[in-house]
Amino acid sequence: MSMPALFKGRLSLPVIGAPLFIISVPDLVIAQCKAGVVGSFPALNARPPALLDEWLARIKEELAAYDKAHPERPSAPFAVNQIVHRSNNRLDQDLALCEKHKVPMMITSLGAREELNQAAHGWGCLVFHDVINQKFAHKAVEKGADGLILVSAGAGGHAGEISPLAFVAETRAWFDGPIALSGAIANGRAIRAARVLGADFAYIGSAFIATTEANAVEGYKQMITASGAEDIVYSNLFTGVHGNYLKPSIVAAGMDPDNLPTSDPSKMSFGTDESGERAKPKAWKEIWGSGQGIGSLAKVVPAAELIARFKKEYDEAVDPPL
Repeated sequence: MSMPALFKGRLSLPVIGAPLFIISVPDLVIAQCKAGVVGSFPALNARPPALLDEWLARIKEELAAYDKAHPERPSAPFAVNQIVHRSNNRLDQDLALCEKHKVPMMITSLGAREELNQAAHGWGCLVFHDVINQKFAHKAVEKGADGLILVSAGAGGHAGEISPLAFVAETRAWFDGPIALSGAIANGRAIRAARVLGADFAYIGSAFIATTEANAVEGYKQMITASGAEDIVYSNLFTGVHGNYLKPSIVAAGMDPDNLPTSDPSKMSFGTDESGERAKPKAWKEIWGSGQGIGSLAKVVPAAELIARFKKEYDEAVDPPL
């Protein structure tokens, strides 16, 4: 396993907080980083686009002040998620702002682009790319990604179907760079398990929805804490890409979660369509994404409290006697 210098001495746990569409905002990112895990957010969450400039300035300023006050335990780095798919017409503008602010880490999704990786490396930025299979993993590394995020079965939002046990083992057979593992990780024991499997980081998203800093409506947060693995539905209907969603939110939208049609993958969309509206319920706003690990979450708490619990569970996780 390979831990890049960017993270050394700056993590309380080997965790990257996944960028959550709509939900990840500066309040959550800053809280995550201060508590010692990588905080991240999608660039597309900053609307209008000019708001990204303000968000990056605020995150850098507040973390720098924290580091000055706490030199013995500096904050973790932060990351910006860029959707590389052709439907994202903001990519060039958002990338320029990341360069302006010398963002230390980017997470790229839905496409690997060599020129983007080269540009990021030009200002010293690490690029992790999320993948759902070996084909995409090889392509990402060939195009210059520094690290891989293995989005396994059970992960929230856009997710794959491969077991994390198999995914890490097969990737480690050819890739010795940093790996983050995603898939139903919502407690400290699961973070420890990710490390045992051979990953450098656990990649956690759904657990952070149920935090006070998350930009999610209260009903979403409460549904996360009241649901379990059996309440998750895997479908490509809502964005054209397969993902995991909360069954009760699908029911609330007037749909039958057991009889969902499929969508045309060639019509993927992550903003609005040409008319400015969607014909079907909006993913993330009406249809709520979630991974299968949410049975470990019982209440909504501040991010620092959740991370402290993860840390305690992680430290106490040991192999039981044979």
